[in-house]
This record gives sequence, structure tokens and C-alpha cells, in this order.
Amino acid sequence: MSLHYLQRGHRAVLRAVHGVEEYDARRPLTPTGTNLLGLVKHLAIVELEYVASCAGFRSDLGTPWESTTEEEDDSDLWLAADESAQAVIDLYVAVGEHTARACAELPEDSPAKVPWWSEPDTTFDHLLVHLVSETAQHAGHLEILREGLDGQGDSWDESRSERDAAWWAALNERITAAAEPFRDAGSVVTAPADSF
Repeated sequence: MSLHYLQRGHRAVLRAVHGVEEYDARRPLTPTGTNLLGLVKHLAIVELEYVASCAGFRSDLGTPWESTTEEEDDSDLWLAADESAQAVIDLYVAVGEHTARACAELPEDSPAKVPWWSEPDTTFDHLLVHLVSETAQHAGHLEILREGLDGQGDSWDESRSERDAAWWAALNERITAAAEPFRDAGSVVTAPADSF
């Protein structure tokens, strides 16, 4: 069951980058450098590491970035000029296929070990659940970034013809009007301190 949701996340990730100009897919879209292809690269590296290294399902997919994914420069989250956009997409697709093969061969309760987790001994299924969560989170980032580039996000459902540019503009006006009474009110949103 976890594989189904992971594959759904994979499709959302690939939809979010499909058809974007390569410059826009590579460049920073937030002050912290978040970019479309960097998120795809990150997801490919993370998923491959969890399934191949932590769950022990060997792979011959080695990444060309293994020696450069240093934490201090976050190189797993962006592409250097000599790194191919197509290679990142191809790797992400191949990693998804590798994970599907692992799911076909490994029982869900197969032991796995994640040295950087507080409780490193786990199961293959727990790894998959973690990957579903991480993929969904980054797919959401990708969709928002894509929407900021060209208005095309996953929520832009072309099968719903009433949701054209005018429909979205009207919705934005209603949301802005509902927020307006709180402008300059000085109130802030809070969550219980022990909840995060």
C-alpha cells in the first residue's frame, strides 16, 4: 500500500517540473535557494539511500553526486552547471523503479537500519512511510514553486473548465477581502508551544 502512495508522489513531482524552461527549473525560487530540479535531485538521492543502503536492497544506480553531496553547501539540493537536468529526471525515474522492485521482493517487515534516526532499527515498511511523507512534502513545495512561475500547479485542474484565470482571480479577491479586517491588527498566529 505504501508503494501506491509513493508512486503517486513520484507522479506529482514529475508533473511539477514537466515543461518548465530549464533556467527556471534550475534557478533559486526562494531566498534559501529552493529550486525545482534541486528538489528532484534531493528526492532521488534520499530515496536511493534509504532503499539501497538502509533497507539493503542493492542498486547499481550510483549517483554522480555521491562525492559532492556535502552538507555545508547543500549540493544535494541544486544542480551545478555541468550537471544534466535530464540525468536528474532519469535518475529519479530509475530510483522509483528500483523501489518498486524492492517492494516486490522485500517483505514489509524486513529489518532496516537508519543510523541517523534516534531509533535506528526499523522495518522496510517504516522506511516507505517515511519516503511517502518526504515525497509528498517536497511535491507540495514543487507545486507551489511551479504555480509561482507560470500559474500551473497541481490544483490547476483542466478538466474543471470553470476554473480558468478569471475564476482563480475572483477566488483570490474573496480571500483577500476576508483577510483585510486583520491588516495592521497586530495579532499573530500561535500554536501550543509543546506541539512543535
